[in-house]
Amino acid sequence: MAYKITDECISCGACEAECPNGAITEGETIYAIDKGRCTECIGSHDAPQCVEVCPVDAIVLDPENEESRDELMEKWKGLHPGEEPK
Repeated sequence: MAYKITDECISCGACEAECPNGAITEGETIYAIDKGRCTECIGSHDAPQCVEVCPVDAIVLDPENEESRDELMEKWKGLHPGEEPK
């Protein structure tokens, strides 16, 4: 399940640099997560880095984009060809 950024976002930018998949970009008023690139940090980290650094808890799971761990790992492999997951 991909994450999404809620309207609580204060546009601090802390999350963007932490995303190993480049899934987070600055929008007009708040940051946004590309669900096609979000792997919940599966393959890169033990915990979602964006959630860890968000100072206002504006990053939550998106129930409309549910994916299994295997699906997230396959997505990660597609985004990081030739790399080994951690």
